[in-house]
Amino acid sequence: MAASTSPSGSTPAPMIPTKNDAKRLVLGNLCILIATIFFGVNIPAIKWLIPDDMSSFDVTAWRMLGGCVLFWAASMFVKTEPIQKGDWLTILLGGGLGLFLFIFLFNLSLQFGNPIDISIIMTLPPIFVILLEILFRHYKVSFLEVLGVLVSFGGAVIVILNEHGGTGKAKHEIVGDLIAVASTLCYAFYLFILEKPTKTYHPISLLRWVFLGAAVPSLFLIPGVLHSKLLTTHAGWEPWAILAFIVTCPTFISYLLINPAVRFVGSEITSLYQYLLPVFATIAIVIIGMAKLDWIQVIAMAVIILGMILTQISKRRKDKKAEAAQAV
Repeated sequence: MAASTSPSGSTPAPMIPTKNDAKRLVLGNLCILIATIFFGVNIPAIKWLIPDDMSSFDVTAWRMLGGCVLFWAASMFVKTEPIQKGDWLTILLGGGLGLFLFIFLFNLSLQFGNPIDISIIMTLPPIFVILLEILFRHYKVSFLEVLGVLVSFGGAVIVILNEHGGTGKAKHEIVGDLIAVASTLCYAFYLFILEKPTKTYHPISLLRWVFLGAAVPSLFLIPGVLHSKLLTTHAGWEPWAILAFIVTCPTFISYLLINPAVRFVGSEITSLYQYLLPVFATIAIVIIGMAKLDWIQVIAMAVIILGMILTQISKRRKDKKAEAAQAV
């Protein structure tokens, strides 16, 4: 999925743009756009495998262990810097708790829920990041930000209560939606706790340890992987191709692209791409005929995005006031 850091982590634009600044702007937007497309297509890709070829537990193990192997292999070809002693606990906790639980719950939600609903719920992490800022960093929230949070949660409620086609929503779909909400909270925790290390270390230097932390609890899922249908039956090449895409693109490449995106265009612009995720996911889902988009889902998506726009407006006002105060 696309990253979002704390409300205080935006990068101010220079007063006079240069050619180099323009290149960084284009490169940063391109990085996060590619990452978001991969995150969006990842949703129907995982749904395609679950439960016929693999369980959600199996997908989690492949993603975490596969991602760990790829990042450590990549670290052999780039110069990495040592991790400072005070950052070890934060990085391993971010991986072992934040990233692992996010991926674990996200995959589990797709086993039960409607993929379009899940993609819409995946726009919630920035809201939870703001709430974590309020709780643990004493971030002063404005009325407009409170309103934005409430509006976004209202959109999530619409998704959860939506009865597709007027036929009533199955209990397992509601469970899937609620698990997806829990996964977005874990992802917000991941972004929140790793904000400082993300800005400090080279992407591969950081992510090889983050994924190692996430790979440790994934080891307990290996016994199930060994008995999965993918390994015990002749599944053909298609499931293996989809799994290779999941491990390589939305797991390795997307997480690798997030860091330069934050550095080049700032966390604020990077976070806005989060709201394109359900667009790309829905396009892929509808094209392959996995599910149909209904107007309630479009409304819910619009409500959640409206909520985040309100919080972004309030944040920009605060940034301008802070800049004006520093200028004085």
